[in-house]
Amino acid sequence: MYDSETSWKIGLLLLALIISIIASYTMFNFTGNLQRKDNHFRVFWLSGGAFVFGIGMWVKQFLTTLAWDQTIVFTWAAVVSLLFTIFFSAMAFVMLAFQNTIRYRLAAGSFILAFSVTFMSYFGELGEDVSEIRTATVYVVLGILLLFSGIYAALRLSEWPGERSKWLASLTLGIAVFIESQISKQALLLQYRDGAAYASADRMQEDIYRLSVIIGIGMLLILTSTLFTWYIDKRMNHMDERYKLLVENSLDTIAMFKKDKWVFVNEAGLRMFDATEPEELLGSSIFAYLLPEDHERVRERMQNLAMTGNSGPLEQEWITLKGRTLNTEIVELMTSIENEPALQIIIRDISERKKNEELLINSEKLYVAGQLAAGIAHEIRNPLTSLKGFLQLLSSGRKNNGTYFDIMKSELTRIENIVSEMLMLSKPQVYELSYHDIRHVMRETVTLLETQAILHSIQIESDFGPDPLWIYGVESQIKQVFINVIKNAIEAMTDGGAIRVHMKRFDNSVRIRIMDEGPGIEDSQLAKMGQPFYTTKDKGTGLGLMVSYKIVDNHQGKIQVYSQLGSGTTFEILLPFRYPDNAPVKTG
Repeated sequence: MYDSETSWKIGLLLLALIISIIASYTMFNFTGNLQRKDNHFRVFWLSGGAFVFGIGMWVKQFLTTLAWDQTIVFTWAAVVSLLFTIFFSAMAFVMLAFQNTIRYRLAAGSFILAFSVTFMSYFGELGEDVSEIRTATVYVVLGILLLFSGIYAALRLSEWPGERSKWLASLTLGIAVFIESQISKQALLLQYRDGAAYASADRMQEDIYRLSVIIGIGMLLILTSTLFTWYIDKRMNHMDERYKLLVENSLDTIAMFKKDKWVFVNEAGLRMFDATEPEELLGSSIFAYLLPEDHERVRERMQNLAMTGNSGPLEQEWITLKGRTLNTEIVELMTSIENEPALQIIIRDISERKKNEELLINSEKLYVAGQLAAGIAHEIRNPLTSLKGFLQLLSSGRKNNGTYFDIMKSELTRIENIVSEMLMLSKPQVYELSYHDIRHVMRETVTLLETQAILHSIQIESDFGPDPLWIYGVESQIKQVFINVIKNAIEAMTDGGAIRVHMKRFDNSVRIRIMDEGPGIEDSQLAKMGQPFYTTKDKGTGLGLMVSYKIVDNHQGKIQVYSQLGSGTTFEILLPFRYPDNAPVKTG
């Protein structure tokens, strides 16, 4: 009988120890996932770890009580102690999550966890059936000190890398809570009232079903959680490994910064910044590799990232360890390292692309210059040919010199107009910008061109609207745009008709529509509108619309053209609406 009772006790204690270790291991699996960089399940890991640890301590407490042949009382205190342990375990894990933020977080977390385990050991056995409580203070203090030391050592071990460290931490914590539970049995002596509802080890047959269900459910929960966390941990480690391979083999630089310091850089980053070892970059400031004039802008952008979460792609210049200047395109993302905010930057070297763009721009400039030169030569050669012919006529002594002089003067004026329009495009000038109600500008333009329209049997119909339409710009230039567009409409309408001018406020813009009833423009011709020397008129230079596009663009506006063959053409001009201020501003 003695051997059977001893074997029973040893078996129960051994089972309690194993459950303590497994619960600790499962708990460390849950809480270990809090250190992952991309963590969207923080609450799940915290609550899961606390729940498994609380259930493990609860089952361990039952088994220990049975092993010591003490009374097992089923009261509200047991349930409260379980909930209390789960809650304070979660608080301890929250405290541990703030790495490098709370100075004594390990000690504070160990104290909270030790308090929750001790609370279950002592409070869980209380109830209304207890008539007398006696405690041995020495045992209580000894148990708490040993428990705190074991928990502190286990938490330190859990932060070491590797699976072996996790198992050592689980063994340390499991043994610590197991020893504390044995000491608590010596420290707390309870006397129950006569007739209390309880079951002792001698009368286990009376309530064996209830005990089996409690222990079985607890064991099932712990084992299920252990398998679940093992599976999740394996999958996440596999994902981490793939992510690591992706980062390390990326052709772009992937770097991470914490408090403006480099904390990680991949192999591509070492090559890009002319470094041979990571230590050459790690620990140094990000601003050591930025141009001084960019420092303030980068600081402001990094502060804004706390709210936006990401930015880019955008261009950024860097300076390498060898002093080379890099033209790069970057994407910035907010992340976390050891539960502290950090910045992840993906950097792509676009130096070659910038060189190619420069070559392409220079090539385009040469192409445009060639087009302009050919156009100017063509446009000026025609009047020059006429002038040369008339000079030959004059040198031969022909009469009607007055008529020749008028034609020659007209041709010289034409050359002067071409040159003036070209200068306007190429030479930057200083203008005085001011606020104008664009309705007045259009009214003056319509009055100016009305006579010419009547001569062509054309009527100009205007709708300026009741409200002021304010813009900020140069009045003479805007008037020139209106003149060019309306004159083109008049010259296109050879059979007469009506030109309709409609002006109104459109969102934050002023919209001006000039609609004619001319023959319309083909789609292929619409695509060339605004190009230098492109015109559909016999005597046009093609520079009028080009100048108009340039003026509207300088005023932060845009021109859109809609046309339908046989129905007419609509020019839509959009200019920013600006309420007037007092002071005019000069700009280049």
